[in-house]
Amino acid sequence: MKHSHDIAGLTRNQALVLKALEKSHLPLTAYVILDGLRAHGIKAPLQVYRALDKLVELGLVHRVESMNAFMACSHHGHGHDSDAHQDAVFMICDSCGTVRECSDDKTAAVLRKLARMEHFVLARASIEIRGKCGKC
Repeated sequence: MKHSHDIAGLTRNQALVLKALEKSHLPLTAYVILDGLRAHGIKAPLQVYRALDKLVELGLVHRVESMNAFMACSHHGHGHDSDAHQDAVFMICDSCGTVRECSDDKTAAVLRKLARMEHFVLARASIEIRGKCGKC
């Protein structure tokens, strides 16, 4: 389920990009976002990428690396500084392309413990699990 994030303090472009991601059932590439927002005056990829960079920094959006796409964070209730928010697990359906964010504090704690055991300073982690969703 997508959540409507508070857009106070966001620029117009950031708010438009965030709304586009929240409306989507699938992660979107920057160019798909751009195509959908041209009517709103966003004409250049750089405008979308700048908005995405800031939204990721704010913890409102995640980048799904293997798909080179972005999705609105579905766990915004954890707060932007929460380990569960910074360390995301994505379940990606190879059949229909849906992506589900499945992060929690226990997963984040395990990832941080593994990093400490290896004397590694973890900034953030993203795990992508591929398979088939329950609907497929």
